[in-house]
Amino acid sequence: MSDSCLIDTNILVYAYDPSSAKKHSTALQVLDALAGTDAAVLSTQVLSEFYSVATRKLKPALTASEAEERLHRLSRTWPVVPVTPLIVLEAARGARTFKLSFWDALIWATARLNQVPVVLSEDFSDGQSLDGVFFRNPFSAKFDIARLR
Repeated sequence: MSDSCLIDTNILVYAYDPSSAKKHSTALQVLDALAGTDAAVLSTQVLSEFYSVATRKLKPALTASEAEERLHRLSRTWPVVPVTPLIVLEAARGARTFKLSFWDALIWATARLNQVPVVLSEDFSDGQSLDGVFFRNPFSAKFDIARLR
């Protein structure tokens, strides 16, 4: 998986949240650019968080059935890597070492231990690198969507 990126939850959520038109549009463009390629992965954490946010925080929220259907579609579109006990332990180290929230450290650890070199997320500093994992914010003015292909 060395040429791929891990898509974080916020990108999936913005794709279903028209309240922020610019982020909604950008998220759709990013997901469209990555769909049907082997350039991206999701994690079980990302799918779980997406379901939770989509059914509780989106306005209007997705119904449980709609969110479940989206999970099926997402897991057919990209490979899904599991969060394992080793990843949880690495996340604890990352939270301690890099002062990340545990949930952000879990994203980092999932990418790191699955040899996914890039995380697409707005939750990290754009261009930041931690132990070989680079963070790119697709909502940053510097982000070049053409480099995803």
